[in-house]
Amino acid sequence: MLQITSQRTMFLGLTMISISAISFALYLEKEMGLLPCPLCMTQRSLLIIVGFISFVASLHNPQGWVMKSYWTICAIFSLLGASVASRHIWLQNLTEDLVPACGPSLEYMLATLPFSETIQLILMGDGNCAEIVWTFAGFTIPEQTLGLFLSLGLICIWQLFRKTKSQPN
Repeated sequence: MLQITSQRTMFLGLTMISISAISFALYLEKEMGLLPCPLCMTQRSLLIIVGFISFVASLHNPQGWVMKSYWTICAIFSLLGASVASRHIWLQNLTEDLVPACGPSLEYMLATLPFSETIQLILMGDGNCAEIVWTFAGFTIPEQTLGLFLSLGLICIWQLFRKTKSQPN
């Protein structure tokens, strides 16, 4: 008989994936000196949200519609992360003459601009976001992050629609 992994275990798995990815991002920043651009920070924030929601869900161990709500929220934030990573990849693939000018730092924007304008500028990206600073196996950081977010989103969608109790053959 096929054993189906519990919802709690799946939520814990998402939490561990999120923690691992954020730890790696911090390693790239602190140990390798790769400073994150505004789109990188946005992707990190969305990944932290997915990890936090997954952690809360694993503690709560919900059933029924509440469990489906957790999976839906995680899927939404994962797909939002995928869209931000896609925008980042698009910026990195622009020709040099089309790359937007570099903008002010995130700290400056948060200190001087209204929050809604800051969010808009962050999501648009700037010249800093177009720079490719590191690759692994031929994939840039945003390309790897896109793969991560799509994987998390697919896991969430799969969990959302799978049957939670095994049925006899």
